[in-house]
Amino acid sequence: MRRARPGALPRGTAERALTSVEAGADFDAAQGTATQGENTAAETGTRDGGAAEQPLSKLWHVTLSVSGVESPLQEVRRGLEQLAHDHPFLLTSRYANDHAEIRYWEEARDLHDAAAVALRLWGEHRQTAKLPPWEIVGLEVIDRETYHQRIAEGYGPPPAAPVGVHPY
Repeated sequence: MRRARPGALPRGTAERALTSVEAGADFDAAQGTATQGENTAAETGTRDGGAAEQPLSKLWHVTLSVSGVESPLQEVRRGLEQLAHDHPFLLTSRYANDHAEIRYWEEARDLHDAAAVALRLWGEHRQTAKLPPWEIVGLEVIDRETYHQRIAEGYGPPPAAPVGVHPY
């Protein structure tokens, strides 16, 4: 048995594939049974109030910010469009010639899994999408409930619309 991170290839392999954490078969069921404000078995990852089993999947809203040396706007846009084409889970991207912001929903067991996938996104697709050689300068990962609460209270960014790649 080979032990490695999800998506990692054997040593010496130049390319690594980005892998998203798959939701369990329980994801849809948990969404229907969890009620707001109650600590139910579906929310805690237990079944019938018993011992903890495999954690349930949740949706996480991810905002990834990258920045670096200036690049031509046309190249930045083309790279972000290619990234969105390769990974249709991307909601929206905003860009300038020296920074960009990518927003999307990730399905994962917990914040750690969602953040790990987000932190690999830019680096693992830098060559295939011909993205600028920028570095990640910011990451926000919040659960679905927090995202919707912020929107309802007038805080945070408005819902990601229009979807797509747009200049700042």
